[in-house]
Amino acid sequence: MSALYNVHAKKKATNLTINSDLLTKAKELHINISSSLEQTLIQIIKEKESQNWEAQNKSSIEKYNERVTDHGSFGDEMRNF
Repeated sequence: MSALYNVHAKKKATNLTINSDLLTKAKELHINISSSLEQTLIQIIKEKESQNWEAQNKSSIEKYNERVTDHGSFGDEMRNF
């Protein structure tokens, strides 16, 4: 499986617009905003890539499911349960 992103890539400064009250509360609670954003972006990217993979492979998945419905799955005859 390929890496989601290059963890060794250098950091890059960026400007964000955030609700001022939310930012104040995060700072009061000593929340590392950069780290939190990175972790959230990782989750969002994983979800989007999964959705993209499913969309790209929808036809093949449907054909496979039809085949299993019609003929059973590979190895059904080998099962003892």
